[in-house]
Amino acid sequence: MDKRSRRKRRHYRVRNKIVGTPERPRVNVYRSLKNIYVQIIDDLSGHTLVSASTLEPAVKDSIKNGGNKEAARKVGEVLGDRALEKGIKDVIFDRGGYKYHGRVKEIAEALREKGLNF
Repeated sequence: MDKRSRRKRRHYRVRNKIVGTPERPRVNVYRSLKNIYVQIIDDLSGHTLVSASTLEPAVKDSIKNGGNKEAARKVGEVLGDRALEKGIKDVIFDRGGYKYHGRVKEIAEALREKGLNF
């Protein structure tokens, strides 16, 4: 089994246990080699409430590389600000099958610093 399929299995296992609700939506993280994408999702209605990525001008102009920890922190800060504007305070963190380390950890710490609870 390769690295990608192991991550997918971990992600499916976690997704069976956590569900984003309107009161506590799910923060979904996806990272590629070059970019980072984060969404806040209400699973019951199937809608993305807030999103941020390194491809957006708000983030892209302030970073050199979209796939490092600096970029992950910036994406977390932008997402945290947007979530607070929408009135979202409590969330469930879905690390997407990735280890809670490096870029994923930077996103989580930036969201916590902005005032989100999970």
